[in-house]
Amino acid sequence: MNKRWIQAYKEAPWRVQVKRIAAFLSAMIAIAIVAGLYLNITAQTAAAGVEARKLEKQRDELMRQNSDLRTQLGFMSSRVEMERRARELGYEPVNPDQLEYMVIEGYPGRDSIRLASPPSPLQTSRPLLKPDYTQSLGEWLMNKMASLPGREGEE
Repeated sequence: MNKRWIQAYKEAPWRVQVKRIAAFLSAMIAIAIVAGLYLNITAQTAAAGVEARKLEKQRDELMRQNSDLRTQLGFMSSRVEMERRARELGYEPVNPDQLEYMVIEGYPGRDSIRLASPPSPLQTSRPLLKPDYTQSLGEWLMNKMASLPGREGEE
């Protein structure tokens, strides 16, 4: 009974060719699909990179404008410029002997400038992750196995 099965008829040559062509075309279609996906992802990545460069350029331009505006504000609020504008508006310099100070009820005065917050005692912050999330899978399994009924007294 160990005889090899012999095919009763030989397959037609055109069928063999059709099978080979179908296998080749299937492989080519699979390669084309993978290549298309690769090109699509590459195009999206390139577009995102171009957009990021545009946004960085816009950020740099806004930072330059902000610096320019700060410089203009510093110039406009300088002592020399403020005196010039005050004289143009008709104000005159005053001697300290001519000044009269008044106390106004409820006025707290100007806030003093604080460059740094006052030192405070060190506060311990709570951990960012719960202990449950810092435990490895092996540790978790061992804890679960230890807490099973009937295994609590064993060691």
